[in-house]
Amino acid sequence: MPVTLIGAPVGTGAGRSGTEAGPRALRLAGIRSGLAAAGKAVHDLGDLRPGSLISYAHPNPALKALPETLAWTAAIHEAVRNLPIDQVPVILGGDHSLSLGSVPGLAARAARHNRPFFLLWIDAHPDCHTLETSRSGHLHGTPVAYALGRTHHAPALPAIEYPVAVANLCMIGIRDVDTAEAEFIAQNELDVWSPDAMRARGMRRILTPWLRHIQAVNGLLHVSLDADALDPTIAPGVGTPVEGGLALEEIRDMLAEIGAAGVLGSMDLVEVNPFLDRDQRTAKAMVELALAALSGTNAMANAQGRNP
Repeated sequence: MPVTLIGAPVGTGAGRSGTEAGPRALRLAGIRSGLAAAGKAVHDLGDLRPGSLISYAHPNPALKALPETLAWTAAIHEAVRNLPIDQVPVILGGDHSLSLGSVPGLAARAARHNRPFFLLWIDAHPDCHTLETSRSGHLHGTPVAYALGRTHHAPALPAIEYPVAVANLCMIGIRDVDTAEAEFIAQNELDVWSPDAMRARGMRRILTPWLRHIQAVNGLLHVSLDADALDPTIAPGVGTPVEGGLALEEIRDMLAEIGAAGVLGSMDLVEVNPFLDRDQRTAKAMVELALAALSGTNAMANAQGRNP
């Protein structure tokens, strides 16, 4: 299927500036040419612009840039919900608050075509704060709670039309969880895997049964990939690095298996901060991972004679 690139230069949800330049960094790192070389038809729709600002006074005084982030959320939601189902949208971020718009919008797109919607969250952080529990006030820490429809984001954010079912969510790479998030995870019995837990269990033992289920129900999988899921030695260009992350080949193998399963419906590539990067290492790593998912192959593993 053709790939549709959509830039979402969002920087309002993060604690450090720079992610607004992420879409340009991913393009410069060769995402379009890499996809074309893999035989994919690529349409680049350019960068979105935020909608009109809506002033809203939330009782949590810690929240930062709420009107601006709400404007981005509306623009992203509108841009993705009506895309043709025979395209694979890839949203180039931007900080992870962009998923406040992309995940609900893509869930609505799937529902319109009677396709069950699944979400794989690959991140160092679970991002399951509500607007009430966020102490940092940075809204890139809230998309999962919003997507599940378990929170009190309204009226600041629209009520979720099609909340993601807990059984349809898997979170991998999680290793920086605060008290409120840990409580949310436990209360909702979320499927959360740290890097160590994933290695102990085995990636395929976690992923393969889930992918087979998605195939069986004709589902669509959205992969939301945060650059800080990678270890900081591999991906230095992130604003919230956490030691002990996943190796490049671990995520690459995972995404190649997803691509080969034929269930990938869409992706977010988020939290690339080129001002913190070194020699485009983070942007290039994210492009390599996206190509693994979108082509369904692990070119490096194949070249080395390994089974991806």
